[in-house]
Amino acid sequence: MSLSIDGTRLECLLEKCAEGNVGMILYKEGNERPEYLSYRELRNLAAARANYLRCHHNMSHRQNIEWFWTAILANCVPAMSTPIVKNSEGRMSHLAHLHQLLLDPLVVTTQDLADSDFADNKLFQLVSIPEMEVFHFKEKRPTFAATGLQISSGMTQNRKHHRDDENVQVNNTTKKFNEPPAPPTEGIAALMLTSGSTGSAKAVCLTHEQILTACKGKLLHMPLPKEATILNWIGLDHVGSLIELHITGMLAECTQVHVFAARMVADPLDFLRLLSFHHAAAVVDTADIDLHSLLYLVSGGQPNDVNTCVEISKHLRKLGAPNSNTVTPGFGMTETCAGVVYSRTCPESDVRVEAEFAGLGTCVPGIEMRINADDGVLELHGPIVFQQYFNNTKATQEAFTHDGWFRTGDTATIEIDGTLRLVGRSKEHININGVKYLPHELEVALEHANIPGVARSSILCFGHSAQDASTDEVYIVYIHEYDERDCHARMEALRMILRTILLFAGVRPRILPLPPGRLNRTTLGKLSRTKARASLLSGEYQDLIDIDSEMIQVYQEQYTIKPRNETEQQLMQVFRDLDVGSLDMGVDTPFLDTGVSSVDLIRIKRGAEQAFGINSIQIITIMNNTTIRTLAAAIEDMQAAQNGFDGTYNPIITLQPSGTKTPLWLIHPEIGEMLVFLGLVQYFPDRPLYAMRARGLNPGEVPFCDLKEITSCYHSAIKERQPLGPYAIAGYSYGSMLAFEIAKILESEGDRVQFLGSFNLPPHIKARMRRLDWTSGMLHIAHFCGIITEPRSEELVHQLRPLPHEDQVVRLLAESDQERCFELALTHAGLQNWTDVSWSLQKIGWYYEPSGKVSNMDIFYCQSLRDVASSREAYRAEHLNKWVNFIRDDLKFWEVDGQHYTMIGPQHVSKFQQILKNALTARGL
Repeated sequence: MSLSIDGTRLECLLEKCAEGNVGMILYKEGNERPEYLSYRELRNLAAARANYLRCHHNMSHRQNIEWFWTAILANCVPAMSTPIVKNSEGRMSHLAHLHQLLLDPLVVTTQDLADSDFADNKLFQLVSIPEMEVFHFKEKRPTFAATGLQISSGMTQNRKHHRDDENVQVNNTTKKFNEPPAPPTEGIAALMLTSGSTGSAKAVCLTHEQILTACKGKLLHMPLPKEATILNWIGLDHVGSLIELHITGMLAECTQVHVFAARMVADPLDFLRLLSFHHAAAVVDTADIDLHSLLYLVSGGQPNDVNTCVEISKHLRKLGAPNSNTVTPGFGMTETCAGVVYSRTCPESDVRVEAEFAGLGTCVPGIEMRINADDGVLELHGPIVFQQYFNNTKATQEAFTHDGWFRTGDTATIEIDGTLRLVGRSKEHININGVKYLPHELEVALEHANIPGVARSSILCFGHSAQDASTDEVYIVYIHEYDERDCHARMEALRMILRTILLFAGVRPRILPLPPGRLNRTTLGKLSRTKARASLLSGEYQDLIDIDSEMIQVYQEQYTIKPRNETEQQLMQVFRDLDVGSLDMGVDTPFLDTGVSSVDLIRIKRGAEQAFGINSIQIITIMNNTTIRTLAAAIEDMQAAQNGFDGTYNPIITLQPSGTKTPLWLIHPEIGEMLVFLGLVQYFPDRPLYAMRARGLNPGEVPFCDLKEITSCYHSAIKERQPLGPYAIAGYSYGSMLAFEIAKILESEGDRVQFLGSFNLPPHIKARMRRLDWTSGMLHIAHFCGIITEPRSEELVHQLRPLPHEDQVVRLLAESDQERCFELALTHAGLQNWTDVSWSLQKIGWYYEPSGKVSNMDIFYCQSLRDVASSREAYRAEHLNKWVNFIRDDLKFWEVDGQHYTMIGPQHVSKFQQILKNALTARGL
């Protein structure tokens, strides 16, 4: 519902609201009782003060709402400052920027703020006025000042500096007025400063007509009943508070409740108490909370995790919220009068498409959106969009396209149903070895890790590339909650951050803990990556870098277990030379826990072989001895026996030995190796993980001959390690077929297979297997190891196929990446044997025909191989759906990112593991 007003200016809205009987409830800091301010009283206060303001051509700072309307009625242009930082350098930089941007505005504030924040002021004409003396109102100090200080720039619509000559006195100094004329302010209702989270703040010109059009559009998109209540805890300097809530609330004839953000942070339950309707201040338990009036819980500014939205929605319904779509993600900017896109189908629509972050919905009336085809940037157009930045012609020109669309700077997609989904800020992408990562993806991964000692929502990730560097270095700064001298807590946080980022992006970040207060937030609670990056690179954090280095050294001296013999010392040096493991790794640290990749394992193998003069250390030996101490002991045994392997085949590789949840068994793809699963290890600290490795990869082993031999061997090994169910089994590609057959054996013997996962494999594979030969298998391994590119492997297959196998290997290795081959210790004999094992598995698939049924299956599908299907949709419809013929009860599909060979690779494993966890949870595991 929208109030009908005469005229197109905000004064008309205030006058109309003053005729009604609603107003605002304003909470103070502390536990004092809130004050009530009706719209009628607000109009009267503002009108009385407007006379004073007209005389002084200025705007005072009292209660932000009162003074905003005072400025409007005085025909001035109010501009409230974003929060002023606590450190002196940042504060002076901010004030100097505002002085230049707002053309030397007059600044009015209270005396105590003038004494603290403007103690060193040499720029502004500063006026501090005791409000009680000026207005003779029997009122207390301002009850609402969300950020402590709001600078208010008052400019009348035709303001001129009054001067008799070209000099004017400011703060007892003389200034020259030789700058260009001030930009016109006709029609401008207010200047809203951008947060400055991506650089220096800009002043957005918002007109009366633009603001009223935006508010009406919001109410059409999300109607509010007359006399509803709006709760706000954002400072009035933010466009979301001033326009989205305050002015829109007036237009809807709503009562408004304004609360300090600090109160919510200190006691989150208080948020529910206030929502429970306003007289519920005595509510002390969630059992007393009633949210039957709650229609919208609007969330913007940062990506909304879908799982969090699901859980919050469940809790809100339990507390009486009438709808399941109460959580309302939205998108907006200062330039668009706050929110212009809202989702009214969260979280259902996001769960349906298995999104990690909630979609932002569709446009309100008065706005259009499109995606730039060249760079993927979201662009907006319509009467709600601003037309100019104040006193910044260059920024205005850069903000718009040649046909008048506003470039938001956010990369995004628009789905078929019109739903907007943001990707990230186009200027913030982190380039790691040619792969682009979004900072918020890394930040969310760290938030999900729930790292002790790291403050919630206080992590920033950004990239920096040195001159001429081909890749970015990842920097992470965070606010720590532990004592600055607690080196143990510091190292635990460091270890977990390293592990998380290594798994997510395959790179070691630079990490710096900061004490509370060294990262400043905007009114909306955002942290600025741009400012943190500038502070770090300029040396502002050098004192904290020194403390961090000192504490790491103290920890290593106190806690790290040193090598006890020459073998351990020599092996430790191998890890250091290879830059594998963590900074604090001792001889008893499980190196798989530090984020070691499959390539790292092969590099360890090569480095240890050279260091100790051993012809061959098998991967299985390293996998079964995952600390320097146990691996050093195994190496000593090898040296004594002069033999790296005893010939006994064990198919099981223990990836994660501990955990209370049902173990997950992972079956290898057609290349026979299980290294592809290593990226999953650190995401399952509470669940044992076991992987199968094909026979034949080690000296003395004979490859499998038929399917029955494989499934019988693997089934027996599983039952020996885990005698009782329920069982959880998953296979990657070819391994999905083996997992299906093993599940049939288990169920035929009365065991319960509660989860059976297929990673992108259809049931009918023999036609595809028969198209593959020894050569294609070898090239697949080469591409998997990264010694040649995928396009080159496709070119070579026809050239190599006519040659004998030995010659094919020689030719392939001759043009492969020699440094990479050396790192992986990939020799002629090793590659040929690996290909023989893979070829034996492929030939078994020649004759495979699926039969029988299992109780359930979860299929994780992505883009198929190009010679199988044209799209993932066609792949599912024409191939994967045929699994339904082999399932008794339930078949579920989970769409994942990437392609067949990359779906659980470094770029996609973070999202894949979350979807895998969701699938396991859905099966009751």
